[in-house]
Amino acid sequence: MAEFPEIEGGGEVIVEKKTKLEKPKLFKVILHNDDFTTMEFVVFVLQYVFNRAEPEAFTIMLKVHNEGIGIAGVYPYDIANMKSEKAMNLARSREYPLLCTVEEE
Repeated sequence: MAEFPEIEGGGEVIVEKKTKLEKPKLFKVILHNDDFTTMEFVVFVLQYVFNRAEPEAFTIMLKVHNEGIGIAGVYPYDIANMKSEKAMNLARSREYPLLCTVEEE
């Protein structure tokens, strides 16, 4: 059998650095109450744009109606902006002045 000679060397150890990924900041899409947009349309937007089930959409709509604002969803920045624009464009196409804003959570 062959013997393996001991290897003498620098004894350096390579340490693998772990990159810590930060979670992206999240942003709230907020619906604002107005005197013209119908409750039914707000429920529709919450279901169609924000993928809310009907009972949840209805609850959020009531919060908007009673308290002036309601959170439609929380998303990374680009998605929050896209959903906000989509909701307002949909409202404008039906001549509703629905306002959606995006705020950092």
